[in-house]
Amino acid sequence: MSSNVVQKIIASVGNRILGNPFKTFLIICLLVSLVVQYTANNLSINTDTAELIAPDAPFQQNRRKFEQNFSQDMHTLLLVVESDVPELTKSATKRLGRLLGADKTNFDSVYVPNDNEYFHRNGLLYLDEDDLQTLSDSLSQAQPFIGRISKEPNLTGFFSILEEALTSANKDQSVPIDLTSLIDKINVSLHKRINGEDSLLSWENLIAEQKITKASANKGFINVLPKFDYTSIRPAENAIEAIRKAAESIQEPNLPKVKVWVTGEVGLEDDELLGMSTGTFNASIFSVVLVFAILLTAYRSLTLTLATLFTLALGMVFCGGFAALSVKELNLISVAFAVSNIGLGVEYAIHFCLRYRDNLTHHIDKVRAIRSTLLSTSPSLLLCAGTTAIGLYAFIPTDYKGVSELGLLAGTSLFICLLITLTVLPLLLKFVPVSVPADSMNTHPALARLGERLANLTLHYAKPIAIVTGLLTLLSIVLVFRVETDFNPLNLRDPKTESVVAFKNLMKDKDTSPMTLTILAPDAEKAKALQQQLAKIDTVDKSISLFDFVPENQEDKLAIIEEIALMLGAQPQRFPELQPDPAPENGIRKLIQAIDTILPQKTNAKEIESLATLRKELRDILIELDARQITSRDQFIEQVQITLLGTLPKVMNELYASLNASEVTLADVPPDIRERWLSKSGLYRIQIIPKYDLNNLDNMAKFITDVQAVAPETTDLPIMYWESMKEVINAFQEAIIIALITIALLLMAIRRNVIDTLLVMTPLILAGLFTMASTVLTGTPINFANIIALPLLLGLGVDNGIHMVEKLHHSLSEEQNIYQSSTARAMFYGALTTASSFAGLAFSPHQGIASMGLVITIGIFWIMTCTFVILPALSKLVFRRRMPHPAVKLPETA
Repeated sequence: MSSNVVQKIIASVGNRILGNPFKTFLIICLLVSLVVQYTANNLSINTDTAELIAPDAPFQQNRRKFEQNFSQDMHTLLLVVESDVPELTKSATKRLGRLLGADKTNFDSVYVPNDNEYFHRNGLLYLDEDDLQTLSDSLSQAQPFIGRISKEPNLTGFFSILEEALTSANKDQSVPIDLTSLIDKINVSLHKRINGEDSLLSWENLIAEQKITKASANKGFINVLPKFDYTSIRPAENAIEAIRKAAESIQEPNLPKVKVWVTGEVGLEDDELLGMSTGTFNASIFSVVLVFAILLTAYRSLTLTLATLFTLALGMVFCGGFAALSVKELNLISVAFAVSNIGLGVEYAIHFCLRYRDNLTHHIDKVRAIRSTLLSTSPSLLLCAGTTAIGLYAFIPTDYKGVSELGLLAGTSLFICLLITLTVLPLLLKFVPVSVPADSMNTHPALARLGERLANLTLHYAKPIAIVTGLLTLLSIVLVFRVETDFNPLNLRDPKTESVVAFKNLMKDKDTSPMTLTILAPDAEKAKALQQQLAKIDTVDKSISLFDFVPENQEDKLAIIEEIALMLGAQPQRFPELQPDPAPENGIRKLIQAIDTILPQKTNAKEIESLATLRKELRDILIELDARQITSRDQFIEQVQITLLGTLPKVMNELYASLNASEVTLADVPPDIRERWLSKSGLYRIQIIPKYDLNNLDNMAKFITDVQAVAPETTDLPIMYWESMKEVINAFQEAIIIALITIALLLMAIRRNVIDTLLVMTPLILAGLFTMASTVLTGTPINFANIIALPLLLGLGVDNGIHMVEKLHHSLSEEQNIYQSSTARAMFYGALTTASSFAGLAFSPHQGIASMGLVITIGIFWIMTCTFVILPALSKLVFRRRMPHPAVKLPETA
């Protein structure tokens, strides 16, 4: 379709609109009403990110197979219960699990690993034989203490044992551990309690330190499957709020606080969504204010500014209607089309209004000025919309569903915004008053001076600019090969959020790290064979399957457990509860006297310091008891007794229960454990734990490659991260190549000029190259978030290239300074509005959003540099015609 035909169509439409303004206005109001109603009823937001990338790829199919067979472990919240005292952690974990399990409104299932009768009875069988023997030795040493304290379980009894330990010749038979170490722990606990801090001495650590692994000693775990609301921006918000309330309710008075960390796949996503929504909202407010200020500066007219914003808002309404019609649901990526509309859509209105403003200086009649603006701007704006849309449509065929839908919505929205600009905006301008000075450039003196300087720069220094551009291009090509990629979603999130802190803490220990791989074996023989193969891989620390729940060397371990039972056999099978101790003063004074007696005999500085500190703490207790009233005194005694002995009965009772262990087989493994390792369809789950830190991308790649060599169908989080990264990179490489080729062909078809096509493409390619090089210099890796900047920058770069080449032709034929045209001003202010739409994102706490804002801002800078400096300089060299000096005052044809 030729330019003349386009202009005739535009002129005809413009005449109808301007000739029937009220009829047109009523039609628009009716359409807006219908679109708003349709959008409200048919458009929703789906924040489920599982299927955004390559939904039909093999790694996604493996993931779905895993989810179908072990759905109870998918899309869950991982709660990490943590305190300084293992006993307190266990009780808090159990209580929290019970509370959440009773909440059927917010949770589908709650699972507390190891908290069942099976592990309480047979837990000792799962220790290594050496660790079990060490435990036996520790209990042998502690047996006299256990016997003594069980007969007098109160402060007086405990202090008498310490007194005897200090004065007895055979100290090792009086206390369960090294005396100095025990006294140090007592000192810390007493000091906190006397000074008003909550404290609790752990007897599990004192008596049976080898019973639990140090890495997870103070941690409890709960897997929670929440009920999701995918119509909300935070689908798990209600469940997480319920967890917060339950975590508050399990705190016990006068005991140390228990911290409940909410993390896991769902917890990470929720914090990310919260950060994204908060950061995006704040950035949007910032952007709207900044856009408003830029438009006021550009127009020097409040009415034109409001008309532009109204046009933009109306365009957003119809774009939302198209989204409801085409995709039904917006995902976390495609929702960004709204932001792209603000950046690219408003540029059309800026071009139109600035050209209209300039035309008013030549046409006294407003209608003639509007018609002239329609005819002069429509062809180039249509070409810009077409080429930009092609660049965005190139992402539709990719396997990155989020960006595919973004390309469809953003590309089509450009035409919608342009249609609104060419129809509704002229209608508004017919009625709004706009005053324009005789010389419109006087309203932009700063831009006029800048335009003169740029024109002088490109006029006299075209060759140096071309040389510098060539050098920058070569340097950028070198740097592009050093562009880093980071597609670990954990690194995109705010590192200060609870879920990220907890997740990274878990990753520090391979026994608690969630970054493991999973293989599904069709039968028991295959599962056992795979585990044997995995054991030979250097990057694998160990693998776990259902068969590992049958302990090894049970006969030898049961013999050791029987020895422990015989050793403790004189004790009752239930440890007595703590007894009230109304008058512990005598026991305290005797202990102080014993310290005073032996302290002069000590020569070891550590022992002297420990004993002196204990004496001070004991004297402080006596001072407190003497100073308090009866009620307060009794309460203080109880608190001190709980601090020192509160955990002892529970630890001993758990130990007695574990002495009833018996030989177990697979048939004895409880159903709630079995179903997490053997699916109903007969698939065996094998969990593979890495030997090295998977925060290192090379370690992750090697770990995945090694395991996939044994089992190609391997799945789980590292696979999802790794394969998603490869799919996204491939999708964008494919889309960028398609977009560039298609845009070039379209420009050739329309302009029928190779030189023009190359000139339009030059700033686009150079800006992209310089932007990628800048990410290396700023240390900004390409990730899932900022890679979206590429199609947006592609669109802006094409627009500006077309406008500038068009003006370069006019400037050569009509001897006009291109920088003093309304087009140049529109490009400048359009770039500012686009930058303002994204610059605020650079300050978001969400690392991904912040990097996207930074990359887009850098990209816009390079686009404007390439368009306003490099392109005119290259054009002068290509056309080999002298552009007029900016001092020449010639009439502008815009």
